[in-house]
Amino acid sequence: MPFNQLAANKCFAGQQLRFRHLSQVLGCDMTFSLYMPPQAQQRQVPLLLWLSGLTCTDENFVQKAGAQRYAAHHGIAILCPDTSPRGENVPDDPDGAWDFGQGAGFYLNATQTPWDQHYHMEQYLIDELLPQVIHNFPISPERVGISGHSMGGHGALTLGLNYPARFRSISAFAPICAPSQVPWGKKAFSRYLGEDSSTWLRYDACELIRQHTSPPPLLVDQGTTDQFLVEQLKPDLLQQACSDHDVPLQLRMHPGYDHSYFFIATFIEDHILFHCERLLES
Repeated sequence: MPFNQLAANKCFAGQQLRFRHLSQVLGCDMTFSLYMPPQAQQRQVPLLLWLSGLTCTDENFVQKAGAQRYAAHHGIAILCPDTSPRGENVPDDPDGAWDFGQGAGFYLNATQTPWDQHYHMEQYLIDELLPQVIHNFPISPERVGISGHSMGGHGALTLGLNYPARFRSISAFAPICAPSQVPWGKKAFSRYLGEDSSTWLRYDACELIRQHTSPPPLLVDQGTTDQFLVEQLKPDLLQQACSDHDVPLQLRMHPGYDHSYFFIATFIEDHILFHCERLLES
């Protein structure tokens, strides 16, 4: 899978890179961004896979979170894929809504027509993009963590729980914790996966907590004035599931913070450190 480099910018003595490539899994061209810290010039470094939220691309986190400073200090690479397949031949929400279709892949493998032809973000990340990036850059394959925001926080929790051998650490900002029970998730899951809600459970973090044994400790940050908190995110359900099944969860509720990247930028250093503590240990 050859990568076509679109940009390279020196940043905190490392390199902020951007690439385009043809995804065999998704059947379209995809872009991704990759920050390589200065330590990568001498050795393999750990990797944090960051998944962004609804309407975002691979560039939102790169340009707004301010994570490169901390990634450079701790010596960790950050991979930022796009949030869905893209292109003229890729189906989109027929109503033109922003919470489904292009920009809203929900990090799953669709099974329903017409979405099943392109919308396989889970397979794309796990079987195509991540292995190829690890193969082509000085990245330690055994030291990979996952994080994300909103829809991407949902993706971080579910992929992290579904692939425990792949991800050593998991965190999230304002994740959709129980998508099977909220409007965003019900809309996406019913269209991508069908009306049988039992097929949705593989992509619901609260359900996965109930099914899995010994997941790693979780860090979740949530703003109390987030406009989506009550209707869409429901961290209380994640907290209850973790409490019921003895899963270590650090849920931090931050008064006055909303759903924006101002919130992410405020606490991203904590998340970089959280992952590094687990990715750098022997």
